[in-house]
Amino acid sequence: MANEEHVAMLRQGPNAWNRWLEDNRHIKPDFSNANLSGASLRKAYLHNADFSGADLSGAYLTEADLRSADLRGASLHEAKAVRANLSGAKLDGANLRAADLREANLTNAVFRRAKLGGANLKGAEIVNCDFSDASLWSANFIDTNLIRINLTRANLRAAFLRGANFAGANLKNACLKNAHLPAASLIKADISGADLSGADLSGAGLDEAKLSGANLREANLERCSLVGANLEMADLTGCRIYGISAWDLKLKDTSQTNLVITPDEMPAITVDNLEVAQFLYLLLYNPKIREVIDTITSKVVLILGRFTDERKAVLEAIREDLRRRDCIPVLFDFDKPASKDLTGTVEILARMARFIIADITDPSSIPHELATIVPFLRTTPVVPLRLKGSSGYSLFDDLEAAYNWVLPIYEYDDGSSLIKTLPEVMAPAVKKLEELRGK
Repeated sequence: MANEEHVAMLRQGPNAWNRWLEDNRHIKPDFSNANLSGASLRKAYLHNADFSGADLSGAYLTEADLRSADLRGASLHEAKAVRANLSGAKLDGANLRAADLREANLTNAVFRRAKLGGANLKGAEIVNCDFSDASLWSANFIDTNLIRINLTRANLRAAFLRGANFAGANLKNACLKNAHLPAASLIKADISGADLSGADLSGAGLDEAKLSGANLREANLERCSLVGANLEMADLTGCRIYGISAWDLKLKDTSQTNLVITPDEMPAITVDNLEVAQFLYLLLYNPKIREVIDTITSKVVLILGRFTDERKAVLEAIREDLRRRDCIPVLFDFDKPASKDLTGTVEILARMARFIIADITDPSSIPHELATIVPFLRTTPVVPLRLKGSSGYSLFDDLEAAYNWVLPIYEYDDGSSLIKTLPEVMAPAVKKLEELRGK
């Protein structure tokens, strides 16, 4: 129980208390289980009071005014400080285990190396606080604003942080192992080097967060947003990533094995790449995506050629006729020199196309592109066209001989005659497509 002499002296106000304490430094103040609430002390406020090393365990501090109080090394174990004003207080090394700090004002307070295991900080005002090296094991920060705070190396293992606002916070090298962070905001927070293994981050906002070198093994990232996050050298092994939003990520040297793309209630499907995971899930479970892919592979016709001004009419006519036939024409006009990027783009389009029409009348870079992509198509027919009398692409015969998906060159007299005979051009391509794809 509290020392009544100490309580009586404190009721005289912080100035009298501090003078008495200065003369009695050998005494350890005892306010254990004392009623020091704002209502009890009335005008005897506690701001600027010296409680360093004092025993306030179990004390009733609801709505107490402890602004700028010195509580370094003090014990507030199981103290009840609901709505207390601790702004600017010094709590370095203090014991706040299981303390009730709900809705307390902790603005500018210092908690370096403090012990807050099991403390309840729900709804507290936590602005510009320093929790570096503090222990917050199983502490409750549910729905709490934590603005401009320093949690460097803090121990938040198994802490309850649902809906907490950590936007811009410093959590470098913090321990958040098995922490509960669903729907928490960690936007632009620095969490580099932190241990988040087994943490529940479902629905959390991690946009532009710094997670380089962080340990996220087996963390739950379902439905969280990671847009622009830095995950370089982070460990994502075994993470649950169903429904995440992951754009513009930095993934250099990131471990991405056994990522679970299905929700918890479904059989687990794992992949080893975060960006591929999103696409694969959409492919498997989103009928609209499957419909889009089916549409592309069944309707897209890739048109390759170098269509100079005088030959644009041919291009437009081919494209219009394909549209009338319920095809989706995709034009690639080789009006510039080829490059690696260009070849890659053509290859992607070619692999998605139902078949390819290649006008080799004025080939330009087409020889290079066709020689690169044709060997890998296998199930995509290539229909070569050439204006009669043009030298065209003399080595095309080699491709036709080597690959059975390359049809014989179709020669046409002019644009008008080509359009009239276009059904004759497409018929062999459709037949070859059915043959190649086993239909």
